[in-house]
Amino acid sequence: MIVIELNKRQEKILQIVKKNGPITGEKIAEKLNLTRATLRPDLAILTMAGYLDARPRVGYFYTGKSSTQLLSESIKKFRVKDFQSVPIVIHEDSSTYEAICAMFLDDVGTLFVTNKDNHLVGVCSRKDLLRASMGGQEIHTTPIHVYMTRVPNVSVCYKDDLLFYAAKQIIDKQIDSIPVVVEKDGHYEVTGRISKTTITRAFVSLIEDE
Repeated sequence: MIVIELNKRQEKILQIVKKNGPITGEKIAEKLNLTRATLRPDLAILTMAGYLDARPRVGYFYTGKSSTQLLSESIKKFRVKDFQSVPIVIHEDSSTYEAICAMFLDDVGTLFVTNKDNHLVGVCSRKDLLRASMGGQEIHTTPIHVYMTRVPNVSVCYKDDLLFYAAKQIIDKQIDSIPVVVEKDGHYEVTGRISKTTITRAFVSLIEDE
């Protein structure tokens, strides 16, 4: 659904339909002293946006949905696959130093750690790397799997999940991002990522109606 800012005439149409619906386009035009053709674009916008619904030989009626409700419905239709980005993956035997370099070169907050079979075995966050750097460990030789959060203690999502579900995990777990995975033979293969930036991009695209 499209959430829009209504003009004064569209607001008047909504009030008429709320009070008199179901009501035909002709009757609405009469009440506004306008022609049916003049109102056609406004009625089309209100119907497409979800404020009104129309039934043949019956007319227009108000759906009872506010702008906030329409916005919520739009957000709940977003799927992970429509917004996921490229994951930044590192091998579990890579050094902590290599992980730090990968994180800053790719400008991400989370690295997804895989084994030789490309199975997800853990995730590594900025906090994990900061702890490693401040802990007096030899970051050039210590493998990243020493500091990562291991599967199954890793939140994941699938491409057909609702984006809202992924966003809720990020908020509830207070993490930067989660991997998008495909499950095969009891293991996860990483195909994408959803991050806080992803969620922001989704809201912006909704407002801009991209």
